[in-house]
Amino acid sequence: MPTNSHVPARPTPTQVRRWRQHLANERAEAAVYRDLASRRSGEEREILLELAEAEARHEAHWLNLLGSHVGKPRRGDSRTLFLGVLARRFGSVFVLALAQRAEDKSPYELDPDATSTMAADERIHGEVVRGLAARGRNRLSGNFRAAVFGANDGLVSNLSLILGVGASGVGTNIILLTGLAGLLAGALSMGAGEYVSVRSQRELLESSRADPEMRNALPHLDIDANELALLYRARGMSPEEAQIHAVEVLTGNSRLELEAEASEPDQHEAVGTGHAAATSSFCFFASGAAIPVLPYLFGMEGISAVLVSAALVGVALLGTGAIVGLLSGASPLKRGLRQLMIGFGAAAATYLLGLLLGTGAA
Repeated sequence: MPTNSHVPARPTPTQVRRWRQHLANERAEAAVYRDLASRRSGEEREILLELAEAEARHEAHWLNLLGSHVGKPRRGDSRTLFLGVLARRFGSVFVLALAQRAEDKSPYELDPDATSTMAADERIHGEVVRGLAARGRNRLSGNFRAAVFGANDGLVSNLSLILGVGASGVGTNIILLTGLAGLLAGALSMGAGEYVSVRSQRELLESSRADPEMRNALPHLDIDANELALLYRARGMSPEEAQIHAVEVLTGNSRLELEAEASEPDQHEAVGTGHAAATSSFCFFASGAAIPVLPYLFGMEGISAVLVSAALVGVALLGTGAIVGLLSGASPLKRGLRQLMIGFGAAAATYLLGLLLGTGAA
């Protein structure tokens, strides 16, 4: 790896410290990719090992700059070390999402001692990891969506319900009964709604899938009648492209391609299954809705129960928001705070409505 020509023969102590840290980070990142590769197979394993090799080339750049100033091996920064721990323990899409963020935040574009090639490498690495993470996100997205939104809805709706009813001035036993009823009714409603929603979406996708029996009609088509060309025009090809493609298929020059076309990409994995989505939604809504009820279950009353309930829900909202942020490659803190603001905003509006209704009734 070539070095920058402006680097002095005698680096300053500040440069040496920075280079050593970059060296440590490159070694740690390479270890993360190797750990992830050990839990993968096939193409994903090969890609992760190639990424580790690329980090080794960057490592060679810093070794070349440091020369005799390499010193004792240093630890990588806290973010990279945390990635390493997760990779060894889990090797999941969460780790890939964190690795994507780490690559996107590479300091090489602003570091005068890193080459432009290294900065470009890191940018591409981020996209490669994004592609790998997308595969895991697709496997998670259907049921994960039901789980996350089920928990979030349970937290917000039951906290709002409890605060709204409590603000009207009713007794603690009524608030507790209301919270438990809201938990059960909401969980059942969410589960049923998710089942219907996912089943309907899968049925719509199924109706758009190409008929696999279409290939059996090929030997009987008239090559001059353009029937197959109409199919390709319906799929978005221009008339000229459709005609050429149809002739290739009918003359046997593109039979394998037709086999692939008859089996279009399966989007069902991303949608999830009806039963799994319903179960996830029911369980996570119930678990989320149980949190604001806990203080009342343990006998707390009045403002202390309200404060504890709101605090517990706040922590849970931050957690669900952070998880969504991690999986989407966004900032966990920003996503957590956004979730918190939305949830507390809804609860505050309901509480104020309860106060108004309670005052009017009095």
